[in-house]
Amino acid sequence: MKILTFDVEDWFHLLAVDSVKTVADWSRYESRLQRNMERIFAVLAKHRVGATFFCLGWVAEKHPEIVRTIDRLGYEIGSHAHTHQLVYEQDPRGFRTDVERSVKTIEDLIGKKVRIFRAPGFSMTAETLWAFAVLSDLGIEADSSVFPGVRGHGGFPSYGASSPNILNCGGVRIKEFPISAKTFFSRKLFFSGGGYFRLLPYSLIKRWSGESDYMMAYFHPRDFDPGQPAMPGLSRTRRFKSYVGLSRSGEKLERLLADFSFSDIGTACKTIDWTTVPEIRF
Repeated sequence: MKILTFDVEDWFHLLAVDSVKTVADWSRYESRLQRNMERIFAVLAKHRVGATFFCLGWVAEKHPEIVRTIDRLGYEIGSHAHTHQLVYEQDPRGFRTDVERSVKTIEDLIGKKVRIFRAPGFSMTAETLWAFAVLSDLGIEADSSVFPGVRGHGGFPSYGASSPNILNCGGVRIKEFPISAKTFFSRKLFFSGGGYFRLLPYSLIKRWSGESDYMMAYFHPRDFDPGQPAMPGLSRTRRFKSYVGLSRSGEKLERLLADFSFSDIGTACKTIDWTTVPEIRF
């Protein structure tokens, strides 16, 4: 099972960067989202592949035509929260307000219920389990926010599963699609999206993809935009992680879609026998 997803946000939606942390900060930068989305739409049409798009509510407000186009082309839409804030930096009330606003904004645009969610930066952690009850209350049935490893922000290394499972948090049950990992000498290695995908050689990505029964591919429009400006003030390490491999990423995506078959999360939900998957209890 291989699933293709995109987090619909602009090039300046970088997490843990003080200069672009708030909505007010974003107004200083020119959007590149429309042209980047058109590039993605063309690639998906060429390969006749479905995908799930996790849209920021802020994007739905500022660029409603983009969200409407995603829906018109038949792609699945989920919420990526509204203002692109890390979950572990919010309290339950603030998180609920933010996600609820995004869900309502998207639903009003497309006239369909939003049933899936991904947290910005995969920022669900062992300390934010309360967030799953909030999602369930808002009608979210499936989630893809768990990164079962260590990362710069977020990360849930103790989660215990990197394949589809039922998350049972105090009786609240949600279908979870965590980020996939390749186990190598008892160590989890990630390769299916973001900077990992841009950095690693395609030969290795292809090999690990072929060896994986489950793969959650995750990308951002900016991952395929080598012409985007460099955000000022980034550390050398953060600059490398944010911009490495941009000149080759589009070609690598084309090769990936030619070599493997992908579906969206909704299709995957229908093909899984949920009575047989692990149930992770907290």
